[in-house]
Amino acid sequence: MIVYSGTKASFRKDTINGIIADRIDTLFTKFGIAKESLAEFNSWKNSLPQMSNIISDTRIDDDVQVALEYQIPLTSKRVDFMVGGNDGSKDNIVIIELKQWTECTALSRENLVRAFTGGALRDVVHPSQQAYSYAKFIEHFNESVRENEIGLIPCAYLHNYKEEKRGQICNPLYTEAIKDAPVFLQQDGTKLQDFIAKYVNLKSSKKLFEIVENGKLKPSVSLQSVVGKVLNGNEDFIMIDEQQVAYATVLKLVENSIKDDSKHTIIVQGGPGTGKSVIAINLLAKIINNKYSCVYVTKNSAPRFVFSESLIKGKHTLGFLKNLFKGSGSFVDVPKDTYDCILADEAHRLMLKSGIYGNLGENQIKEIINAAKISVFFIDEDQVVTMKDIGSIAEIKRQAEALGSVVHCDENLVLVSQFRCNGSDGYIAFLDNILQIRKTANTLFDIDYDIRIFDDPCEMREALRLKNTNNKARMIAGYCYPWNSQHDKTKIDIVLPGGFEAQWNFDTNSFATGANSFEQVGCIHSTQGLEFDYAGVIIGLDMQYRDGKVITDYRERARSDKSIIGVKTDADRKQADRIIRNTYKTLLSRGQKGCYVYCQDKALAEYFKKIFDKETQLE
Repeated sequence: MIVYSGTKASFRKDTINGIIADRIDTLFTKFGIAKESLAEFNSWKNSLPQMSNIISDTRIDDDVQVALEYQIPLTSKRVDFMVGGNDGSKDNIVIIELKQWTECTALSRENLVRAFTGGALRDVVHPSQQAYSYAKFIEHFNESVRENEIGLIPCAYLHNYKEEKRGQICNPLYTEAIKDAPVFLQQDGTKLQDFIAKYVNLKSSKKLFEIVENGKLKPSVSLQSVVGKVLNGNEDFIMIDEQQVAYATVLKLVENSIKDDSKHTIIVQGGPGTGKSVIAINLLAKIINNKYSCVYVTKNSAPRFVFSESLIKGKHTLGFLKNLFKGSGSFVDVPKDTYDCILADEAHRLMLKSGIYGNLGENQIKEIINAAKISVFFIDEDQVVTMKDIGSIAEIKRQAEALGSVVHCDENLVLVSQFRCNGSDGYIAFLDNILQIRKTANTLFDIDYDIRIFDDPCEMREALRLKNTNNKARMIAGYCYPWNSQHDKTKIDIVLPGGFEAQWNFDTNSFATGANSFEQVGCIHSTQGLEFDYAGVIIGLDMQYRDGKVITDYRERARSDKSIIGVKTDADRKQADRIIRNTYKTLLSRGQKGCYVYCQDKALAEYFKKIFDKETQLE
């Protein structure tokens, strides 16, 4: 959707008359877009007159087209400013990312800078990379733009940025990004005019922004090639045995359903480590390679970040691929069947409401099914870990049937073999048994899996540190400790006997891969859907052992934990009990090679010791 469009002449008139910001604000209301903040309104008042001055250049025809606040399809991102026209032989659209920054600091992380934005200093994408990724995303998904051979030319304009700070924004670290999308500062106004006039100086015979706005969404050949290449040979995403069966079954259903233009919902079931995410990522690549629109969805941001980083491998030219990974609340207002396929991983974590304040939408399952011709849900009902999680097979079926979507849920779509925890199916059943989730025959496990119970959390951390040779060991814990460091990074969150002190992870997204993450502790939200070589699990006082039984106490959860709130009835207490047991089962199954455990409740530790002791198992 384009919020504002017109010609150079009409845009300049609105700007000169001082009504441009009010017009955009009115159009937001007209189109039913959530009201923007005062800061954004002020940015229109401050930045758009600057752009009016820039395009006043007499080399640029008065009838060239101007568009503001274009929301890119399949994303929540908006392009600030576009100028469309002809260079004498070819139609082009110049995409301009506008910033009000006066300075920034270069960072060693690829294409990131630190700048004051949104009321605070934040680490954000370099404006050149931002503009470039928007242009590439539109190019790769808008078939009409490609068919009409419209050139997309990105750049960034920082009209308040001081010349003496140029060394930061134009640091050699950003050479490649700036080459693809030049950045213009306060003193570069005439250079920006030259840049625009080079590509857009004449009126186009086509309505360029109507083509952009109404273009058919279809991946380009180059995008198919890129996704195929990044997956090819990537051992993190190789499928075996029943994973291939489920993959082939889903793929055939997708291909047949898209061809006959019917609506289908597919449910893939599997416990921890059975490869649900591996199948989802391979399907993402294959479906895009087959020229269909497809996105991968999870509620938690951590798996999206890790999987996209694994695919993209830090390459600047592949940055736009991150738009293939979305949050579960991205479909509140998406029209019916916008996508050919949506792959919803960790579907048990879906919720009713979306948005920061939980006030948007009706039902995430319903919204995903509505937005796609083919919706695929990867689910493990035993990994529900908050009171707000509504993901269940019954709910998916109910919503699908209400929307006229044919449901597929059979034995070819059930994953049983476990590829985590040294490949032991028995270990997962063993966890069910010892956590008293359900009684199983797996009172022991017969695999070479390094599992130890520690009396001292400091000793556990140091033993785990020895296993962190490739940055694939992490400490994780139940959410029983206050988040003191959320607003003050000097404060300690977790204090345990023996002098153990630690903080919760600062960045949920990068906890699994960050170079400095070992010293911090992750929770269920930063680790669900991911795996490590070794996991060190801290079990807090929300799980204890009394009178021969494993019991739970939701009152021992930290007040900052929102996963268990509003417990009033017996049904609520049963749900809270299930959530706590599921949480620890999930945490105890994160390690591929081993799991180290510290229990704050000593009786629980002694109970675990008797069962986990390998010598006892062999007797």
